[in-house]
Parts: sequence; C-alpha cells; structure tokens
Amino acid sequence: MSRPPTFTPPPCARARVLRTPRGEFAALDAVPCTAARGTVLMLPGFTGSKEDFVALLEPLSAAGFRAVAVDGRGQYESRGTGRQEDYAQDELARDVLAQAAALVPAGVPDGTDGTHEGTALHLLGHSLGGQIARAAVLMDPSPFRSLTLMSSGPAEVSAGQREKLKLLGDALSALTMAEVWDAMRALDPPEDTATDDGEDLRRRWLGNDPAQLIATGRLLCGEPDRVDELAATGLPVHVLSGERDDVWPVGLLTAMADRLGARRTTVAGAEHSPNTARPEETARALVAFWESL
Repeated sequence: MSRPPTFTPPPCARARVLRTPRGEFAALDAVPCTAARGTVLMLPGFTGSKEDFVALLEPLSAAGFRAVAVDGRGQYESRGTGRQEDYAQDELARDVLAQAAALVPAGVPDGTDGTHEGTALHLLGHSLGGQIARAAVLMDPSPFRSLTLMSSGPAEVSAGQREKLKLLGDALSALTMAEVWDAMRALDPPEDTATDDGEDLRRRWLGNDPAQLIATGRLLCGEPDRVDELAATGLPVHVLSGERDDVWPVGLLTAMADRLGARRTTVAGAEHSPNTARPEETARALVAFWESL
C-alpha cells in the first residue's frame, strides 16, 4: 500500500470531478501558472488513489506540465458498481481513454508535429495503474504522446504477491472492509507520516469498492506478457522504478525496458513507490523524459 506523505494537495492543485461519457472520476488537477508544455494523466496502483501522486504535483506543475491524478472506477472517491465484471481490464482501459478524451478533446493536435504543444498528453501508471495504462494504449495509442510504467512489470506479479492477493481476495469475500483493515493493520502498521497515524489511509481503504479490489487483484495474478504488443505501437515508453521492488523484481523491469527500447530510470533510495518515497528525484526523471520527446 502506497503511503503518501499527506492527503492534502499543494496550493497549485485543486480537487475536481473529471466528467466523461463513462462516468465521473475524482481527480487532483495541478495547472502551471504559465502555458502548459503538456498534460500528464496519472493512474494509481492497487489499493492506491490519486493522493499517491500528491508529492509530484508541485514539481511537475513548476516544470510546466499540467498534472492530473485520478481515482479509477471504484477507487477511493470514484464511484464503484459492486459488480466484479465492471472491473475487467478492457472496461478499465476504456475508462482511461474516456479520461484522456476529457482532458484533450478529439481533433486537437497533440504536439507531435510541434504545434499546440500544451495539448500533448502523457500517460503514467503506477503498478496496477501501469498495466491498465498499457491496456489503454494497446486499445488505442493515438491519444498519447508517451507512456510511463512506474514500478509496473511485464506480466503477473511475483509468487509471494500472488499469495497475498489470494488471501486478500478470500478475506474481502468473507469480511467487511473495516474488518479487513483491522487485520491488515495488525500485520502491517502504518508508518508515522502526516496521514494522522493511518486515519487517512483507513478512510481511503473504506472508500474502495471491494468488488474492484477482488477483480483487480485477480488481474494482477493473471496478467499475460504483452511487452511485444506494446513495442509494436511505437509509442515512446519510460520504465521507472525504485532500486528495490518486491512486486516485480527490478531486474525484470530492466529486461522489459530493453525489450521495449525504452528509457530506464532507477530511483535511488526508493522501493515500489518512488512517487511517494523520492518525489523530487522521480519528478526530475519524468520531466527529463518528456522534454526529450
């Protein structure tokens, strides 16, 4: 579980609702003071939320990029349906394409030819969000100028994580969200952060649709290797991670980057969530990638 340093967005960002034909999505939207050089749409990971990107909003905005972080369907403050079938990967990918269209309307140049550069849309997904982002790109790469896979691997998660996800799915099928939270906290107490000894994390957990967690946990355990398909799109890709990761081994992420011909960044001192552990270093790496395009 990512633990953002705070759930309060910086002054440059506002909480808003991103309205699309596929529903409304809770978002944090940070707009630069000057003309935007591009927009980045950021998708959180499993059990995460838009707040996982709070520490990136200010440095990305200061660098001239509009940064929009969203809660996916059934995550935290975005409404869920209670039906596992609504969280199939294709459904979540279509949500991302709808979000992209809401941010950069169809027919507006995307900046690839040097015109209207501020409308260029970069897609970033953390962990589960990376695999959903990949699915959206494979469905339709045309809205996007680039894809960043942050701590998100080529296929299913590690064996140890698959075991944990199965246990969690079984628990969610038998217990209330509050009961599962109490059990998780006993095993993995929240760190001493600005999130009020875990109360913000608890509120976020209780906001999740359990059907979403069960369904996406199953996705993480059965994701096929689609790296070659992604490479075939020709979209510029950035593979970014911490120097340690227990969800996908770092060596596996590096091998994926090689297969993609992608830019590769390893953030020193970070593990599975460089966005919360080392936000300044992570933001610099992201901006350098986008500027290189």
